[in-house]
Amino acid sequence: MMPQPQFLNSAKTFVADALRGALTSADDLVWHSEPGYLTRGKPLPPGQVALLSGGGSGHEPLHAGFVGAGMLTGACPGLVFTSPNALQIAAATRAVDAGAGVVHIVKNYTGDVLNFRIGSNLAAESGVTVSQVLVADDVATESDEGPGRRGTAAVIAVEKICGAAAERGDDLATVTMLGQRVADNARTMAVALRACTLPGASSPSFDLADHEIEIGIGIHGERGVDRIAALPANELVRRLADPVIASLSLDADEEVFVIVNGLGGTHPLQLQLLFAELVDYLATRSIVVRRTIVGSFVTALNMEGASVTLVRCDEEIVQLWDAPTAAPGWPNAPSTEAAQVPASSDVVFRAPIAADRGDSEASTEPDCLDRAAVGSWLGNFVEKVVAAEPELTDLDRQAGDGDFGTNMVAALDHVDISGVRDTFTLPTAFRTISDAYLGHAGGTSGALFGIWFREFYRAAEKGLTVATIAAAARQGLDTIAELGNARTGDKTMIDAIAPAVDALEHAVADGSDLAAGLSAAADAAGRGARSTTDLVAKRGRASYVGAAARGVIDPGALVISWFFAEAAAAVDRLDLRLT
Repeated sequence: MMPQPQFLNSAKTFVADALRGALTSADDLVWHSEPGYLTRGKPLPPGQVALLSGGGSGHEPLHAGFVGAGMLTGACPGLVFTSPNALQIAAATRAVDAGAGVVHIVKNYTGDVLNFRIGSNLAAESGVTVSQVLVADDVATESDEGPGRRGTAAVIAVEKICGAAAERGDDLATVTMLGQRVADNARTMAVALRACTLPGASSPSFDLADHEIEIGIGIHGERGVDRIAALPANELVRRLADPVIASLSLDADEEVFVIVNGLGGTHPLQLQLLFAELVDYLATRSIVVRRTIVGSFVTALNMEGASVTLVRCDEEIVQLWDAPTAAPGWPNAPSTEAAQVPASSDVVFRAPIAADRGDSEASTEPDCLDRAAVGSWLGNFVEKVVAAEPELTDLDRQAGDGDFGTNMVAALDHVDISGVRDTFTLPTAFRTISDAYLGHAGGTSGALFGIWFREFYRAAEKGLTVATIAAAARQGLDTIAELGNARTGDKTMIDAIAPAVDALEHAVADGSDLAAGLSAAADAAGRGARSTTDLVAKRGRASYVGAAARGVIDPGALVISWFFAEAAAAVDRLDLRLT
């Protein structure tokens, strides 16, 4: 199938190309290429709390459109539907801090939560005080299991209230408290008439038959929780509003903000129609509407659909809502003249990649991998993953949101494969891949694979024996499990890592050589990856599609199995290359 026509130069440059327009149309927005984030052009006054948010591109005007006086101080854009990486977040946090601390406003998606957590830790090492407001408003994913409610359209209410509080001089604790209060009292439900199509893709993220609509969809193209026949607008509004009202436990005479949000491909007339029906319905429930906002604010590329958000409010929150803001994405912000269009070369993402070269002498440690073996292992792994991008994307499209293959290539395209194979020191061979994931992939996969390779970089500094590889894999497993709050059976990369770690540790205990240990780990990782085919995901975005992902192998587990398979193959192919 040929890709549908899109306004596009290249799928790879789509975000950077679009950022040029955003920078041109705003008079207080500055791009920082290293490693890639946006801030206000005019710094905050000393002693004012700063606000930083971010997320995957494709949701515009969120978040870049809400950078401005009275709202955000900065924003970190990721690739399409992919969270920004930890290095972006750390650098942006340090840049926006005016001495009073920084509030991170984070949507409850695994990649966003994970990367903002790591980024805040890195910024804290530089002396920046960071707090967090977590936005989790999507009732479609309300559950006691898994990651919980997704963060969706309520994030703009949080950014508005926090921005006004910071502008009036509230301290870090107060701004954070107000933001979390808004987040905790906000709920959203969304519907799609047609799914979105990613840049360069040949098909939408899911298919709907004629006269069908999808209830409970996500803003990254995820399928919903119910597929039904199309309804009249007044019935549809009740279908969306009832679970929101129930989740908030709204009683008669309670006061709310109403946000009717378009998902990118919905005409303003349709949004106003939904808004009118919603206000009428809330009146029948004796719920008082204090403030309203109607338009497209948190989109999902070109998805034809809408979301309904209710936010419980009080007089203090109303006053903060009414406070002025210059953020261009907020309605009634003052218009400005167009600025000069930046050159394409000025809008790039730069993150340093390790490239230390050293001599080619083999290690003097017994039963220890040398550079030729490591070069073959990692070079073949990188080439295999990059070549498999269509397969990985298709798997993730069935089981998640379709961005896994793109994230893998976004990272590994920055790896100097010839350097890895022939000239990098052993630690650098692993660190360059870690840097590529942490600095260029974003999303959950970027952070977790970056951490995974970081552990092997540390092991390579000691010499790669079966014991050091087992220890690195164990530390990587423990860290990933802690950060991602996942365990074996959750249909994640852990399902391949855990059995491989067990096999390596048994090899160490039995006194097996490295070749035998890696072979056992490869077999175990392969079995673990294949086992995910029959599992239902409990973590990450795949958990949102539930049983629909059954029958599909987890792409992260598959890539981990390739990592161990290439290790075993490299040792075998190079006649061990051991000293």
